[in-house]
Amino acid sequence: MATNLLVTGSHGGDDPHVESKHDALMHAAMLGRGGYILKTRNWTMKPTAKDANNITIPAWDLVVEGRQIYIAAPTDVNIQSGSQGQKRRDLIVARYALNSGTGVETVTLEAIKGKPSAATPADPGIETGSIIGGAIVSDLPLCRVNLDGITITSIDTLVNVMQPLEDVWDSLTQTAVLTLINSTYGTVKGYRRGSLVTLRIDWKLSASGSWNSGTFGTLPEGWRPPMDLNFSYGGRDGANQKTINVNANGTMTYANQGGTQGTEAFGMTVSYAL
Repeated sequence: MATNLLVTGSHGGDDPHVESKHDALMHAAMLGRGGYILKTRNWTMKPTAKDANNITIPAWDLVVEGRQIYIAAPTDVNIQSGSQGQKRRDLIVARYALNSGTGVETVTLEAIKGKPSAATPADPGIETGSIIGGAIVSDLPLCRVNLDGITITSIDTLVNVMQPLEDVWDSLTQTAVLTLINSTYGTVKGYRRGSLVTLRIDWKLSASGSWNSGTFGTLPEGWRPPMDLNFSYGGRDGANQKTINVNANGTMTYANQGGTQGTEAFGMTVSYAL
């Protein structure tokens, strides 16, 4: 057999020199050798229990060791009934198989039954060989089905979503410095690098009174944290102490924390992840 050094190129004539394994190796080099859900069709969907014996796997696009798997439509996978007084953990896998005689490759969805236990069930064993390394059978775990008696109590998705390059690009891109809040009392400016936000607060006037509070304004969409956050500010005199609140709804406030509070200007920088 000739050694074909050029895969992506014409060899002339009818030479069938491009094989699936060549594309798989290139995909694995770029995407990694693991197994993932591609962020295409139905990637937010989860496996569900159709009834006590059938688990519906979404119409996912998957990749494992560079080989793309296309599930055309939601597919039911049958599991055996549970046993009263016993717990069990079954795995549903995408099973790659190579017919070493014909060279034909296939993928099927299979249920692997776990061993029942009254207290501590464990995952069943699966085929873990590397396709690239020459394994003729290899399993990609898609989900775990947890049973207590005859009842399916939960289904755990075991395969992660592969983030596309556009998301990676967004995570590396930094915005310009923008004025997010502009008031007669001061400004809040910010910049973002991916999901990390940094705000610079420059406020001209502070509320007096040991426990009084004030409002900065409201951050626009895309700059708001996923939960309410609190930061501490300490003035130079040691008495001007404030809590800075950046809330999930975008509102920003401050609250004096006792002691002698003046009305002088103050400023600080805060950072958080979206």
